[in-house]
Amino acid sequence: MQTERVTFLTSAEHKAALDAFAARSGQSVGNVVREATSRYIHQGEEDEAQLVALVEQVNKAIPRMEASLDEMSRKMRETHAEVDAMLRAMGARQ
Repeated sequence: MQTERVTFLTSAEHKAALDAFAARSGQSVGNVVREATSRYIHQGEEDEAQLVALVEQVNKAIPRMEASLDEMSRKMRETHAEVDAMLRAMGARQ
C-alpha cells in the first residue's frame, strides 16, 4: 500500500488528548487518526443511505396519508350534514 502524508494543525490540548488516547489504547497517533477518519467517512455514507431509505418510506406513506385525510374530511362533511339535518328537524336551525 502506497502511503501519503497528511498534516493537520490542532491545539496543544487536543494534541495532548490525542497522544494520551493513543497511549492508553496501545496505538500510534497516526493509527488513531486513520481509524477516526475512516469511521467518520463511513458514518457519512451510512447516514446518506439511511436518509435515502427514509425518503423512500415517506414517499410511499404520503399517498396513504392523503387518502386517510380525504376519508376523514368526507366523514366530517357527512357528520356535519347529519347534525345540520337533525337540528333543522328539531327546529333549532332554519
